[in-house]
Amino acid sequence: MSRPLPAVMAGRTVLITADRRSEDLAEAFARRGATIRHAAAMSIVHHSDDERLVADTRALVADPPDLVVVTTGAGLRGWLEAAEGAGLHGSLTDALSAARIFARGPKAKGAIRAAGLREQWSPPSESSSELIRELLDEGVAGLRVAVQLHGATTSWEPLPDLCDVLREAGAEVVPVPVYRWTPPDDTDPMARMIDAVINRDLDAVTFTSAPAVASMLGQAHRTGALEPLLHAMRTVVPAMCVGNVTAGPLHALQVPTVQPARFRLGALVRLIAEELPRRASVLRVAGHDMSLRASGVVVDGCFQSVTGS
Repeated sequence: MSRPLPAVMAGRTVLITADRRSEDLAEAFARRGATIRHAAAMSIVHHSDDERLVADTRALVADPPDLVVVTTGAGLRGWLEAAEGAGLHGSLTDALSAARIFARGPKAKGAIRAAGLREQWSPPSESSSELIRELLDEGVAGLRVAVQLHGATTSWEPLPDLCDVLREAGAEVVPVPVYRWTPPDDTDPMARMIDAVINRDLDAVTFTSAPAVASMLGQAHRTGALEPLLHAMRTVVPAMCVGNVTAGPLHALQVPTVQPARFRLGALVRLIAEELPRRASVLRVAGHDMSLRASGVVVDGCFQSVTGS
């Protein structure tokens, strides 16, 4: 049955690959009339479940860094909470306060100051490239540099990697992953979504972290579906990313992406709601306006499903 389009994204099907805050994204898209499909590309092991973070913290306290890079506010807060639980909070803050601290953006800077610490420098945006330029201009050769990471690296991570750049510039880099990304326990939902992208059953696929992109590409590679997946995202199913870091693994494979000016989930939702209608071709057929969707067709403003769902 056909139905009038009540909202700007009605008749469109969007894939959410996020684990964290996926419900917020789904609600925002649903308010705009979209149909949601969800398959978490990654799971998160938080600091409270990770003995590795405590061990890394003990090692850092025993041999303090000259310089500390804070990449996320949530990551710093989680690091300090884990240190407190292990009885290391005072020792860690002492080590951090004695070092020069660089923040990746406003949220990281806010967390630094909330902890009673002070940053030496922070860009107005959350640009990793600006942070890298500042660190290289400052000079890191011969320095011990602790880098608070916001997820484990993979072979699909965007280049250049911050830790690799610092090592090449002569720094001794101490990575501190505050939480780790792991593949989901059940990979079947993502396998089905990879097939859905390849078969053009989706109008867009969203990514909110580079590890999620890496996981999806890795699973497609393992199952022999990588090239069809990349072709679909290059041609028909646009990849919508929250920012340039998230988009990095796709750009490395010549997959175009759409990103908001501000790297926020709300901005991503608004951009997608604006972008998808712009991409839609309207055809005049037998006196009627027609526009295709992944799961059906819009005729004179009414959506007609052709999938039986």
